[in-house]
Amino acid sequence: MRRTTDVAPPAKRSAPATAARRAPATTPSRRGAPRPRGGWTPWLYLAPALAVLGALLVYPVYQLGLISFLEYTQAQVSGGEPTRFRGLGNYTDLFADDQFGQVLLATVGFAAACVLGTLAVGCALAVLLTRVRALPRLALLLAALGAWATPTITGSTVWLFLFDPDFGPVNRLLGLGDFSWTYGRYSAFLLVLLEVVWCSFPFVMITVYAGIRAVPDEVLEAAALDGASQWRIWRSVLAPMLRPILGIVTVQSVIWDFKVFTQIYVMTGGGGIAGQNLVLNVYAYQKAFASSQYSLGSAIGVVMLLLLLAVTLGYLRLLRRQGEDL
Repeated sequence: MRRTTDVAPPAKRSAPATAARRAPATTPSRRGAPRPRGGWTPWLYLAPALAVLGALLVYPVYQLGLISFLEYTQAQVSGGEPTRFRGLGNYTDLFADDQFGQVLLATVGFAAACVLGTLAVGCALAVLLTRVRALPRLALLLAALGAWATPTITGSTVWLFLFDPDFGPVNRLLGLGDFSWTYGRYSAFLLVLLEVVWCSFPFVMITVYAGIRAVPDEVLEAAALDGASQWRIWRSVLAPMLRPILGIVTVQSVIWDFKVFTQIYVMTGGGGIAGQNLVLNVYAYQKAFASSQYSLGSAIGVVMLLLLLAVTLGYLRLLRRQGEDL
């Protein structure tokens, strides 16, 4: 007869022990929620870049804020008079100036128009790139990169020549005769706006085009089969999927267009007739270097920095509320 022996079956592992063995090692955070180890590793990789940015940005911003609280004119720069602490006196003088309020409103309106124009042209051309063949697409990309790579002073000078009342071809084509675009306030702002959009739309176009290429073709084909028009596909399909990318280009455009300096200074001759085309950056330059009121110029710079931070943080917070992660 075969001898049989009773062998006890192996003990089953308990569910908590198995789960604990499979779960990644975590350390409790301050609020009690588990947090994966190695949380400082990304900061170690970012440390060199943060050090460079700190050296290039933090100290200049500190000096800007410090000078805005001092009485700092040409007399203090040359050492003729001692530097005196004014506290909020420079900001009080700045906000009491009626011209500052007018320049601030003009800057906000001009920057908003530039941002909307840049986004509209850039997004429209990005969609166009997905509809044309390889050769027209290459030509459009090269033309856009040429506009993007053109130095600001060079581009502003070329646009001034194109719209020159005596020698420019635009007035001849439009039949405007000797109409001067830089004489009127709104026509001068329009001319500068066109130049800003021309040199800014390539960034939006290329970025949005890369985002569109990442969208699965099946999604676009399904929308087309459902009878959606191109505008409906963009509004209901592409725009929601590209919201993080659109958020990035919008914030970048707001920062760039809010602190436009070279185009206004070159194309309007330093701010237009009687300062009718002044923006905050040119206004700060006039106060700091033309009038030697460095403390007032610094105060304008601090106000611009705070406004840009408020707009950027507010926009990012809005995107976070909508569930997007930038």
